[in-house]
Amino acid sequence: MSDARVVLIAIAGIAALALVPIVAPPYYINLLVPFFGYAIALIGFNLLFGYTGLLSFGHAMFLGFGAYGAAVVAGTYGVRSFELVLLAVVPAAMIAAVPIGIVCVRNTGIFFGMLTLAFGMLFYSFLFKFYHLTGGDSGMRVPRLSIIGLDFAQLNKIEFLAGPFYYYCLALLVITGAVMWRIVHSPFGLHLRTIRDNARKAEYLGVHVHRFRLAAFVISAAYGAIGGVILGFRVGLADPELVYWTHSGQLVFMAVLGGASNFFGPIAGALAYTLLQDQLQSLTQYWRFVLGAVLAIIVIGFPGGIVGVLQDFFGDLRQRLARSTA
Repeated sequence: MSDARVVLIAIAGIAALALVPIVAPPYYINLLVPFFGYAIALIGFNLLFGYTGLLSFGHAMFLGFGAYGAAVVAGTYGVRSFELVLLAVVPAAMIAAVPIGIVCVRNTGIFFGMLTLAFGMLFYSFLFKFYHLTGGDSGMRVPRLSIIGLDFAQLNKIEFLAGPFYYYCLALLVITGAVMWRIVHSPFGLHLRTIRDNARKAEYLGVHVHRFRLAAFVISAAYGAIGGVILGFRVGLADPELVYWTHSGQLVFMAVLGGASNFFGPIAGALAYTLLQDQLQSLTQYWRFVLGAVLAIIVIGFPGGIVGVLQDFFGDLRQRLARSTA
């Protein structure tokens, strides 16, 4: 895909999201706020999954780091600036990811997945059992924060989320997406793809495989923490269920649904999952069964995900147009 086409797709997507508060009712605007959190987290998750070839089954723990970190920094220490909360929480999550990553990245395949799942469940157990520190199953409250130095006190929480905070999250998605695009198209990203395709050959060429995997793991943790702060602030609560293994499964579902082989795939997957889940929950109590069926169909019939299907469709369309004009 050419750079010009990527820029056009990105501009079209940003413009469409920017128009949502103008044309859609508040319900759907608030529905899209968690989409931004998941999209940012999935951009980082896909650096590990799609570009490095490591599938984590415990990645939701970093969303938990973000949400609980925001609850501690804002609720306990009284820091009510969203930017300062991010500056405190994201480095903390990266530091916490280093020892976990050192243990995990020495393994691949199912062994890496099981280790990340184990660490995720350990963190869940800590949050659930140490009630005096974490609030247990009641969680920890995430107070209202100011953004860019403004608290928008004249707006209630719903109006704040559907207005200023929506555009703030859109800006965060654009910034983090641009940074990740630069990362995956840098020599560092090329090393990661080489490791994914053939780790042993990369090692023979002098690539420090474990170091690059660890770096990808830590970067993905930072993105997960940013997404966790958004999710925790939107609900107003950091809850242990945010870290549970089924939530990590949702991240994998979104990445596969959108297409992990494409940079924009996880973003499309997060959007599709958010809208699909909302509609299915309003239609049937068996919505999880339907989501599972959708995932099975995608994996079996369309391994490239939603973005892969769209690429194939427009590729075939261009070829037909070219043949008709020839």
